[in-house]
Amino acid sequence: MAWRSVVITQPSRLRLEQNGLVVEQDEGKLRIPLEDISVLVIDQPQVSLSAKLLSACASGQIAVITVDDKHLPNGVLLPHLPHSRALKIMRAQLDMSLPRRKQLWRGIVQRKLLNQAEVLAWQGHVTASCHLQRLAKSVRSGDAGHAESHGAQVYFRHLFGAGFSRAQERFHNAAFNYGYSVIRSTLARNLVAYGFLTAFGLHHSSEQNAFNLADDLIEPFRPILDAHVLTYAKPDTSERELTREDKAHIVSVLHQDVLVHLSDASTGKSTLLAAAESVVISLSQRLNDDLLALALPSLNLSEPDEGENNE
Repeated sequence: MAWRSVVITQPSRLRLEQNGLVVEQDEGKLRIPLEDISVLVIDQPQVSLSAKLLSACASGQIAVITVDDKHLPNGVLLPHLPHSRALKIMRAQLDMSLPRRKQLWRGIVQRKLLNQAEVLAWQGHVTASCHLQRLAKSVRSGDAGHAESHGAQVYFRHLFGAGFSRAQERFHNAAFNYGYSVIRSTLARNLVAYGFLTAFGLHHSSEQNAFNLADDLIEPFRPILDAHVLTYAKPDTSERELTREDKAHIVSVLHQDVLVHLSDASTGKSTLLAAAESVVISLSQRLNDDLLALALPSLNLSEPDEGENNE
């Protein structure tokens, strides 16, 4: 399995040579085998690359991500239906009953809340963590009680204070948005590779969103990215722009080890990159069996240092 994430942040010339990505910059030249690359992020307007390289990336199922003027990911090159049974997967996906979709969404929301609870406990907010654990147990089919929304309010308020909003222009929001976009693109790549129609979600259903299904599956991954950012940028970090080093660190979350849970049992440890594929594989299996749980990533963070807030 591919294991490297490549982030281009300086003016470069990219080309294909002997089934490898060649990066030429003023400082020199570097070659990376395509089979080692899972994600290629082009975060620099002064980059030239060949159509031959893009074609090779698509064939190798490499997610090529572009960014906008604010340096946030805004596009991804996806492979063109390489799954041998794409039509069968699509039909089964479209035939999935509404109660079944609601039950799968219930499991996703529960795992997201439990991961958020783990982050809160790690940061010393034990009471709030216990609240989210109880909330996770109360989630109903389709999250009819809006536990996810309530959990998000508790989660971010305790991490960043009552005045925090995800819409604010601040360092942590920029870091989260960058990381979420990279993980979303990775999930979208896997969904397409396994023959899914990404516009048809389990819960998300926006007519203007081509990746509703990826936006369903990303939810339990979000707290994992949050914790990854918080390992080097504490909630009280002074406001600043994302640097090249920040972005490289954020993308490295793809190679962080996480646990994968199916129902209440752990199926083992893997990188987040491998976990993203495991989630998609489990979804493809749920199209043809009677189980109502997906294999989802979970956090197992260390205990907070002594002296942290235990509210």
